[in-house]
Amino acid sequence: MGRAVTVAACALNQWALDFEGNLKRIVQSIGIAKSSGARYRLGPELEICGYGCLDHYYESDTLLHSFQVLAKLLESPATQDIICDVGMPVLHRNVRYNCRVIFLNKKILLIRPKISLANTGNYRELRWFTPWTKARHVEEYFLPRIIQEVTGQETVPFGDAVLATKDTCLGAEICEELWAPNSPHIEMGLDGVEIFANSSGSHHVLRKAHTRVDLVNSATAKNGGIYILANQKGCDGDRLYYDGCAMISMNGETVAQGSQFSLDDVEVLVATLDLEDVRSYRAEISSRNLAASKVDPYPRVKVNFALSSSDDVAVPICMPIQWRHHSPEEEISLGPACWLWDYLRRSKQAGFLLPLSGGIDSSATACIVYSMCHQVCLAVKNGNADVLADVCRIVNDETYVPEDPREFCKRIFTTCYMASENSSQDTCNRAKLLAEQIGSYHINLNIDAAVKAVVGIFSMVTGRTPLFSVFGGSKRENLALQNVQARIRMVLAYLFAQLTLWTRGMPGGLLVLGSANVDESLRGYLTKYDCSSADISPIGGISKTDLKNFIQYCIENFHLTALRSIMSAPPTAELEPLVDGQVAQTDEVMGSDFKIL
Repeated sequence: MGRAVTVAACALNQWALDFEGNLKRIVQSIGIAKSSGARYRLGPELEICGYGCLDHYYESDTLLHSFQVLAKLLESPATQDIICDVGMPVLHRNVRYNCRVIFLNKKILLIRPKISLANTGNYRELRWFTPWTKARHVEEYFLPRIIQEVTGQETVPFGDAVLATKDTCLGAEICEELWAPNSPHIEMGLDGVEIFANSSGSHHVLRKAHTRVDLVNSATAKNGGIYILANQKGCDGDRLYYDGCAMISMNGETVAQGSQFSLDDVEVLVATLDLEDVRSYRAEISSRNLAASKVDPYPRVKVNFALSSSDDVAVPICMPIQWRHHSPEEEISLGPACWLWDYLRRSKQAGFLLPLSGGIDSSATACIVYSMCHQVCLAVKNGNADVLADVCRIVNDETYVPEDPREFCKRIFTTCYMASENSSQDTCNRAKLLAEQIGSYHINLNIDAAVKAVVGIFSMVTGRTPLFSVFGGSKRENLALQNVQARIRMVLAYLFAQLTLWTRGMPGGLLVLGSANVDESLRGYLTKYDCSSADISPIGGISKTDLKNFIQYCIENFHLTALRSIMSAPPTAELEPLVDGQVAQTDEVMGSDFKIL
């Protein structure tokens, strides 16, 4: 019949500039797609070099190595008899473009440059790339010799075109183009394109998945068609976490959903769909057909290949499913946890150190690390050999197998309560109890000697001794004395991060975790170069309100009862003297309520 098409969308954990590793994961994903019967494979944006190359895009080596990887892909037996759609930077007439390179059986079919570049928030694509502004226009691209030797082609089409196979028509979008008000899929769909393929480098933001899913489904709800979305996953070296969520949709409904948070480096989503469902859906929309009769045609690249087989009557077709969204609390538990694991294994360090104060922010950070330990143990239990290999290297034990999150936490996570004469016994006890329940290696220390030494140097030089307000000091003296304590904690955090494992007879150092939330950062309610100055800040983009909900989630799902008293305690920095043994300073002096923020 030639109507059932099988397509694959891939979510890959690609590393910036890790050309050999990226090649391995791409080939692995193509092999999985082919073994599942797919005849078209779509990968993430810029998957060959990794999305987060930053100013390395300016270097000719980045382009050269990308083409070297492409040459190996073209030569690989794994890429034969399947249309492969990969992402890489391409220099055309001395202009750098973010491109899709689509090839089949050692022949490049089309190089499709990105039309709408992402340049807001965390994205700066206009710094490195130029958008393709010539709508429905194709030029000749002269291939480098390393590719010519493999394909036998001197030039290939470069520009805004679509592929016409024996049985359907396929068009490409790249990430931001889905989010643009004039998305290419609109005009392409009117011109008869039935399959839209979007390769993305979309990072995780709380509640963003809802918007992404709605955009994909709405892309074909009014116009009909099949929409395939592939996305980067993991931390590719930058401060962002890419959350996968590969998906396949048809006629406005999701038919296949990939995972949003996973420690698997390669995930392939495959679906088989009936092209006649697209055609009958479109035939019933008279307004769509009227608009289609007037649309300007796209250049078509003819491909002597079919995505379906001639004998597909008995092939099972995928049916619509209901997308399962994570709650915001689950997103906080899983997203930063997966990012921390990626950061840890790539940093070559042996774990994390967290100054644990017994307050909500540092406790939430500790819970994220504990969640990471859960995810690692679960991945190993499910047979993820890559995760197990990373674990053995991190703990320096080739025979170790993590089974208990608390035991694994003890090996890779150190918490430290840094008391002063202004600290209460309540916060000390809360920090200790939480450390016991998550299993971290916990240290109690007192910073008074260091604080007095620093203030003593000032007094010796100036002949003046600053006092807290409660003892008659000015606001300036009071603030300076608070800042000294906070900054000494940062210095000690890094000292213990470097040497704690050494004292325990273990190799390696630790990454220091900060625990400043987004509300405090927006208000400037922090001490410069205190414990908020860390290697990583897992909760730096999360509000206090969401963190409180996350704490409640941890109480219910991880059974961390120590968090109950932490939730009910008033927030305080404990940098001013106690009054009758009780905390007098609270975070209400921030100048705004967390709920308002």
